[in-house]
Amino acid sequence: MPVQRDPLIRGSGLTSPRVRERLIERLQAAGIRDARVLEAIRRTPRHLFVDEALAGRAYEDTALPIGHGQTLSQPYTVARMSEAILRDGVPGKVLEIGTGSGYQTAILAHLTNQVFSIERIKALQDQARERLRLLERFNVRLRHADGWQGWSAHAPYDAILVAAAPDTLPPRLVEQLAEGGRMVIPVGPQGGTQKLLMIRREAGELREQVLEPASFVPLISGALA
Repeated sequence: MPVQRDPLIRGSGLTSPRVRERLIERLQAAGIRDARVLEAIRRTPRHLFVDEALAGRAYEDTALPIGHGQTLSQPYTVARMSEAILRDGVPGKVLEIGTGSGYQTAILAHLTNQVFSIERIKALQDQARERLRLLERFNVRLRHADGWQGWSAHAPYDAILVAAAPDTLPPRLVEQLAEGGRMVIPVGPQGGTQKLLMIRREAGELREQVLEPASFVPLISGALA
């Protein structure tokens, strides 16, 4: 990627490639095995997706605040969800619910052909758009809208990744999942027991697999200017 020559993107000190490599080692030790996912994380500068004051913590395996009551998911969670999306092959078209900072979006753009990403908070979406432009991830389309409703104009999707937790599966998202497609979504109440699920549509039926316990911000309906 030519953009990696940009000093801002390449990083230095606590954001240097050497520090990023230590994160990759921690992810491998935690069980992340997919080389494609590890390479996407290695090549995506996480420090660009947080405020400058937090850049020195960008390559810790921890969630970080991004404002508006939202968080940047910890790298392990991003890697785990990305691995799950790729488990049955590379999806051609992915719907992401919850663009947030744009970090998971950038990872998906590196791994898949086309990403459609929805964010309910306009200020976050605007920031994400600039970051994705800087990184030349041009296979992404962004929409400011209610994530509960999905993006039916481009459905069905080979994969759907939901970066916030509803109490139950959103029916409109289920409708937009293609035959043979998979959805990775945390489900459960805020402050209660959440589970990261893999939902597959096979022969018109939904098959559910629990991947692991989860802790996500809630999936809230509506959109904010």
